[in-house]
Amino acid sequence: MKYVDEFRNLDAAKSIADKIRAITKHKWNIMEICGGQTHTIMKYNVEELLPPEINLIHGPGCPVCVTPLELIDKAINIASRADVIFTSFGDMLRVPGSKMDLLAVKAIGGNVKMVYSPLDAVKIAEQNPDKKVVFFAVGFETTAPANAMSVFEASKRGIKNYSILCSHVLVPPAIEALLSSKDNLIQGFLAAGHVCTVMGYEDYIPLSRRYKIPIVVTGFEPVDILQGIFMTVKQLEEKRFEVENQYSRVVTKQGNIAAKNLLNEIFDVVDRKWRGIGTIPKSGFGLKEKYAGYDAEKIFSLENIIVEESPLCIAGLVLQGLKKPMECSQFGKTCTPENPLGAPMVSSEGACAAYFHYGKR
Repeated sequence: MKYVDEFRNLDAAKSIADKIRAITKHKWNIMEICGGQTHTIMKYNVEELLPPEINLIHGPGCPVCVTPLELIDKAINIASRADVIFTSFGDMLRVPGSKMDLLAVKAIGGNVKMVYSPLDAVKIAEQNPDKKVVFFAVGFETTAPANAMSVFEASKRGIKNYSILCSHVLVPPAIEALLSSKDNLIQGFLAAGHVCTVMGYEDYIPLSRRYKIPIVVTGFEPVDILQGIFMTVKQLEEKRFEVENQYSRVVTKQGNIAAKNLLNEIFDVVDRKWRGIGTIPKSGFGLKEKYAGYDAEKIFSLENIIVEESPLCIAGLVLQGLKKPMECSQFGKTCTPENPLGAPMVSSEGACAAYFHYGKR
């Protein structure tokens, strides 16, 4: 299959790994931002092909994982109401809130539906004018255009019973927050290719220059990741600090102009809280005031719900790359995919789930 099989080719992977070993003279800490990349690294044992000097750090690029606990509780609050049809992608349904998850709400009678597109939720709202239909709009820049389009379409078609519970987060401010931390160990980044497909990579250039760090836009197959690591290590060994694009078959510097224009129409950039990390300034999207009638938090008056994380869960440290999942005392014991303490164990992009499923105990 074009653009898949050739990027899973073992001989090609070994060849790039040989090149990485040949140029590596120092120890380097490299963070892959995206949870999808983390799962590829674990599934295909990419780390086993690398020299011992290369330490891969798993980053906060799992949208399910960084959705704040109180937002999960807000979703549960809304979904529990008799006049609501609550819609979501499937990966959010088992993320634990402070007391239960959305599947538990469904089990006790809540009208919770899994959809494959926010436009499906708009259609449900159109078909059920007597119900308030809410879509759980989480994710990085990758999924934001589709969620923005759902609001745009609902507004254009005069659908008043549709809203989104919005928790969109942005990658560049997260990178800056990690690099400015006193605990920072990161010396190079593999940036998320799908995010850059939408946004391009112009916003990474000032970060690379300011913090003197290589940032390589990278795809999601094993050969992609090894190429990204090679490009990052080459920069580090040559003392260069640039933004490079490994994922050029998909990503351009400018990104998707039409999608970015739609985002600018629907959203403002706002401060956003990240689960286990805290509030990062200007790190998320929120609906513009002209679309406030589609903001579920305002419609249901839930702005002030605040809850505390489980003291047993170290998800925040895992998301910041300060701990590996198996360093958690609860990993694989009280915290499993069937009974998760935190989102990284249940999400399909969570680092804890990757370590659990692929045997990194």
